Amino acid sequence: MRKLVLLGAGYGNMRILLRLLTKELPKDIEITLVDRTPFHSLKTEFYALASGTVSDSVVRVPLPEHDRLKVVSGEIIEIRPDEKCVYLDDGVQLMYDELVIGLGCEDNYHDVPGAAEYTYSIQTIGKSRVTYEKLLGLGSGATIGIVGAGLSGIELASELRESRPDLNIKLFDRGPRILRDFPERLSNYVKGWFDEHNVDVVASSNITKVEPTTLFNHEETIAVDAVVWTAGIRPVAAVQNIDTEKDGSGRVVLNMYHQLPDFNDVYIVGDCAALPYAPSAQVAEEQAEQIVRVLRNVWNNEPLPETMPEIKLKGFLGSLGKKQGFAYLADRTVTGRIARLLKSGVLWMYKWHNG
Repeated sequence: MRKLVLLGAGYGNMRILLRLLTKELPKDIEITLVDRTPFHSLKTEFYALASGTVSDSVVRVPLPEHDRLKVVSGEIIEIRPDEKCVYLDDGVQLMYDELVIGLGCEDNYHDVPGAAEYTYSIQTIGKSRVTYEKLLGLGSGATIGIVGAGLSGIELASELRESRPDLNIKLFDRGPRILRDFPERLSNYVKGWFDEHNVDVVASSNITKVEPTTLFNHEETIAVDAVVWTAGIRPVAAVQNIDTEKDGSGRVVLNMYHQLPDFNDVYIVGDCAALPYAPSAQVAEEQAEQIVRVLRNVWNNEPLPETMPEIKLKGFLGSLGKKQGFAYLADRTVTGRIARLLKSGVLWMYKWHNG
């Protein structure tokens, strides 16, 4: 049997499984999926889990079942393309004919002293659970610092405000305005929501140090009871340690078929891939569609296409609590209840297709 190994049950590899586990799967292909958890986690919803507005079960989707799909639980510690082998923390070694790496990312602390030691995270379902326990265990009047006002920070701050109206929430934004790369109307709407709901947005911030109960913003010290870090990501250590070309953010440089240039049997999907787009579930799924096409060509001994289609993104959707939201779709800004309903609908459709 020819062995396809998928590392990580994230959005990219879930799309690959959805497309491959059909009647068209070649009879000589065996697929192994490796993940630390026995389910697919909806990472885009971890902000709600950490805020206590949804239960753990809401952000989980069962893995598909198929007679030629094997699921292995474990932590990947090393990937050796020269050996065509993946090493797990329990001593298991997995050989492959083709490998798709979709291991996602971890927080990038940008060498800020104390950030790794004294902040909480929503990068994994396990870390989001820990963050939930910390935030929901704080007393009334406690101060929460959220460092990073990208989509994750915005959604966390708004959801936490609805969950815990008794908390003081400070959202630290490095830019002069929220979502500065998008239309000002969108920024103003989100900022207006925060003003109305007493979330303190600290613009043009620069967190230089974190201590257990103190944030340092430029020269100012700010007393906090907990800090959640949402200020950037980088590939996980197992990907960082692969000896291959990477971009300035540590993401892996690929050829047009999403392969390692020196190892055409290794594909990268999702947050670890160096692409001209911000990492997102949407990008990972679009990559996955193209990887499936390439894999079918390889398995059928057919030539690869001379060109690959450009990845076209539809935009993004964000929530402001359970009733309001914002979206940027086809160069148009949508705000309010309609945007929130759109996001809820997209999530429902995703779970329906994958569950």
